[in-house]
Amino acid sequence: MLRLVTLTCSNTEIVCSLGCGDQIVGVDNHSDYPEAIVSKLPRVGPDLNIDIDAVTALKPDLVLASLTVPGHEEIVAGLEAAGLPFIAPEPLNLEDVYQNIQTIGDLLDVSARAEHVVNEMRQTIQSQSAVESGPSLIVQWWPKPVIAPGKFSWVQYLMDAAGLVNPLAQRNVKSTPLTDEEVRDLNPDAVVISWCGVQFDKYRPRVVYRNPLWQETNFVRNRNVFRISEAHLGRPSPRLMDGFTELKNIARQLDVKMQ
Repeated sequence: MLRLVTLTCSNTEIVCSLGCGDQIVGVDNHSDYPEAIVSKLPRVGPDLNIDIDAVTALKPDLVLASLTVPGHEEIVAGLEAAGLPFIAPEPLNLEDVYQNIQTIGDLLDVSARAEHVVNEMRQTIQSQSAVESGPSLIVQWWPKPVIAPGKFSWVQYLMDAAGLVNPLAQRNVKSTPLTDEEVRDLNPDAVVISWCGVQFDKYRPRVVYRNPLWQETNFVRNRNVFRISEAHLGRPSPRLMDGFTELKNIARQLDVKMQ
């Protein structure tokens, strides 16, 4: 068995989904699922301020880092300088996520389990080509300024599969800040709050509804502001299946409203 330290929620969740949670000897401060496993583990710091010495002290055989978190490049450089064995994938789309799960499964010698997890995700998230018509929706990673996913995001692929249009699908970015005026002019049919680093019960649709510049937008006039936990949309792990299911439910609601 390998001694693993995971530095992002997604990597923690992938390892546990493969039945290897007992190999984790340390996690980042934000890992919160599955609680029964992570609640008992040493913490090595928040994602952008990982304590490399604390990681080293745990004597890991492998550190699972990531480049999906902006600024995590410095953490990866610290791991490299400390001579720690690590991987740091940067999944941009669903295929990348699937490959990352399979890679971790191979490293942990549970390739068959990884294949099973990936197949389950593929069956749940029935992919289809990009949609050009249908309800449009912006996901808010952050409220002020609004930060939303662009073309190079697994969320784009989840939206396509759910039958939703991302107004930012042509922007060649992982995510992008938007002014309130830009959001107004994009005028999506709906907004999903999925604020990173904020507890789900702290998501406040009224923050969106009360913006004076948005009072004539489709999403405010039709009261189409929804909430999906960042844990279900923002983490490239098997929990994206939950995010997809929630997006699909929103798409159905919007279809009914717009008939």
